[in-house]
Amino acid sequence: MRSEKTKNMVLSAMFVALISVGAFIKIPVPAVPFTLQYLFTMLAGLLLGGKRGSCAVCIYIALGLAGVPVFAQGGGIGYIFQPSFGYLVGFVVGTFVTGTIANRTNRPGYKLLLGANFIGLGIVYLFGMVYYYLISNFYLNSPIGLWPLFLYCFLLVVPGDIVLCILGAILGKRLIPLMKEGRL
Repeated sequence: MRSEKTKNMVLSAMFVALISVGAFIKIPVPAVPFTLQYLFTMLAGLLLGGKRGSCAVCIYIALGLAGVPVFAQGGGIGYIFQPSFGYLVGFVVGTFVTGTIANRTNRPGYKLLLGANFIGLGIVYLFGMVYYYLISNFYLNSPIGLWPLFLYCFLLVVPGDIVLCILGAILGKRLIPLMKEGRL
């Protein structure tokens, strides 16, 4: 029992670190930077389950809001006023949903994992784009229309995230059984 708690804490801490590192592996695109954060938040859900995975993402966000520069564009409490902060909130919900769907069975199939990843991705984009729109239009006084929002915050970055969903499903298919068997 105690070793299981220790293992869970270590795995959660590892995902906090991976998500933090993933924020700095960037491919520059306009508006929202493309990073590997989504891959690691998705894997947190797949491998740790919905609850523990989303807790790891919450710890990551708490560290960033406390001032540790772990976000793609820095850190600190003022980061909540960045238009991209909604994606971070979406990571929490997306990780929970992805992990919950994927861990309904001990040996999820590739299609289930891919579907869970795409549902999680949709949640991340929903939260991210709505937050981006609201902050830009009502707080920053820098209005953005729906078409530019869709173009810059979805169309330009979603192809890379689709590749990450496929990669996550492949990794999940191989790693989830190992996690369930206690070999990881």
